[in-house]
Amino acid sequence: MEKKWEEMTPDEKQEARFQKWLSPEGVKFASPEAEKLYKERATRIKDAIQMKKKPDRVPVLLIPSFFPAFYSGLTPRDVMYDYEKANNAWKKFYVDFQPDAHFGCVAPGPGRFFDILDYKLYKWPGHGVPNNITYQCNEGEYMKADEYEAFLQDPTHFFNTTVMPRIFGALEPFKQLPNVTTINEMYGTGIIFYPYGLPDVQTAFKALLEAGSEALKWLGYFMAFEKEMPALGFPSGQAGYTKAPYDILGDTLRGTRGIMADMYRQPEKLIEAMDKMTPFWIQKGIIESNMNSNPLIFLPLHKGADGFMSDEQYKKFYWPYLKKLLLGLIDAGVVPFLWAEGGSNSRLEVIQDLPKGKTVWLFDAVDMIKAKEILGDVACIAGNMPMDLLTIGTPQQVKDYAKKLIDNCGEGGGYIIANCAFFDDVKPENVRTMVEFTKEYGVYK
Repeated sequence: MEKKWEEMTPDEKQEARFQKWLSPEGVKFASPEAEKLYKERATRIKDAIQMKKKPDRVPVLLIPSFFPAFYSGLTPRDVMYDYEKANNAWKKFYVDFQPDAHFGCVAPGPGRFFDILDYKLYKWPGHGVPNNITYQCNEGEYMKADEYEAFLQDPTHFFNTTVMPRIFGALEPFKQLPNVTTINEMYGTGIIFYPYGLPDVQTAFKALLEAGSEALKWLGYFMAFEKEMPALGFPSGQAGYTKAPYDILGDTLRGTRGIMADMYRQPEKLIEAMDKMTPFWIQKGIIESNMNSNPLIFLPLHKGADGFMSDEQYKKFYWPYLKKLLLGLIDAGVVPFLWAEGGSNSRLEVIQDLPKGKTVWLFDAVDMIKAKEILGDVACIAGNMPMDLLTIGTPQQVKDYAKKLIDNCGEGGGYIIANCAFFDDVKPENVRTMVEFTKEYGVYK
């Protein structure tokens, strides 16, 4: 008798998710060759993640930012406002370079959606930066130092009436919205709802509905891409994303300076807030894995890098809540695909405290020999082809570096070669060399 999901072990759940990914439901492959490539690629990545000793070769991944736009002769603004152009550019990129997985065409984002809501968190092409430049974050304290208590008391109401009005100019009137958790008996219910009748609140809701329609339009193109790429032989390298609790607060709520001050001035509130939000972000990863029949959930890691905090602070503020999030995903059979942006050399000893074969760590500026020595029996490691080589290097320099990575990290499996950071306007010949050399040289004997 087949086991029920709740009766499965984490190993069994992970295997069940991988099997759905290996045999995608409803996909009509473009050709027998496309089906063969899909299964080979997905199996190759699965074997690397599960640290199998005899995969066929080192997998190679390309995770771009706006490079597909530049490669197709387009600007970042072009692909943010013309979703069909974005789809075509990203499809051309993956078909031309033939990596072992695709990572969707979500990077540009829906430009008109940001226009409608007057988005404040970023500058984007035509809105604060030139059309040929990618977006930039506007650092700020969108949650104030004295607002932890309001956040902890009711996170949803706090986001609706405090955060949303600050990061979307069109939703500024939402700060007047009532806390609907106080709805109870008939008496007084009408009073609770009166803010929804205010003209500026209604105008804000109209903007929200218009933005929702634009997001749905954009999502239609994105999902069409997600359906087409497996048919062409490319498994998806991610089902969705989640984030480390410290980064959630530090990236776009408290800001870098704000959260660093909180570690000294109100550490208990910071810890309580991270603990509060962790279950929400575990659930986010599980839901997106379920929706897309894909075990891989992407986690970009930002503010736990070397130099952002001391080792003691990392062990107190960053790792415990990231680990709790990772174990929550792992328990559900989800595979966290972590991208450790920046340096992580001082973190390697700490992050080895995880179950074997359950995570992928893509490293940016890390001593990969050291990473292999410390994590080689615990986790699949990935990366770290440098951006300077892809941008101004030569194909021979790319080959030399790829050879060093494969020689030092590929032995015994458990390694995926990939770019160390999102890439934009790099040399196409260097990207092609990285892929082709890996396929030739990275074969396991």
